[in-house]
Amino acid sequence: MGIIGWILIGLIMGTIAKAVLPGLHQGGWITTILLGIVGALVGGFLGNLFFNVGLGHFFSIRTWVLSFIGSIVVLAIWGAIKGRTSRA
Repeated sequence: MGIIGWILIGLIMGTIAKAVLPGLHQGGWITTILLGIVGALVGGFLGNLFFNVGLGHFFSIRTWVLSFIGSIVVLAIWGAIKGRTSRA
């Protein structure tokens, strides 16, 4: 699967991550979608690196699960960083 597929999955995962973690981060929908794209790429990369799980196809369930986990992790890290800097 190419980079365009990961970006498309990231768009979808960004909106789902916004629904799952609504108050943990600052930023609007565009920020959340961009973080979803980054999370999808990170999730796919780390899944391939640590678990030797192939990136799979667009309709593969493991592709979507890795993207979801990556998006949640990136969104939570973003929320922790922005929450810490906005209080200071």
